[in-house]
Amino acid sequence: MDVLWESSTPLTANELKESLLRPDAPGTPTKQLATTTVLTVLSRLETKGFVNRDRGVRPHAYTAAMTRAAHTAGLMHEVLGQVPDREAALARFIGDVTPQEAETLRQLLGVAPRPSV
Repeated sequence: MDVLWESSTPLTANELKESLLRPDAPGTPTKQLATTTVLTVLSRLETKGFVNRDRGVRPHAYTAAMTRAAHTAGLMHEVLGQVPDREAALARFIGDVTPQEAETLRQLLGVAPRPSV
């Protein structure tokens, strides 16, 4: 998914495989990948709604179905939906953010910054 999120264009299975084999690529495999293996993973990701496949071109091209930020937000909502005390989980999360992250949260929520003590 990292390679698809970082790509500005749709990728074929072979292009994705080649990107994964770069030494600087995230999660670089230690052995050669078969194109069929990459296609299998892409098919499973498509079934789960993580990737979109353009069937109008040959070979098929794949893109991420959502941004990394949207995916992360979805995971956060999923986890919060599973805890019995959502408020406590949010309070714990907010208590662990950096001052810069707290300022970002305030801006996003439209809350005035706290005065310095």
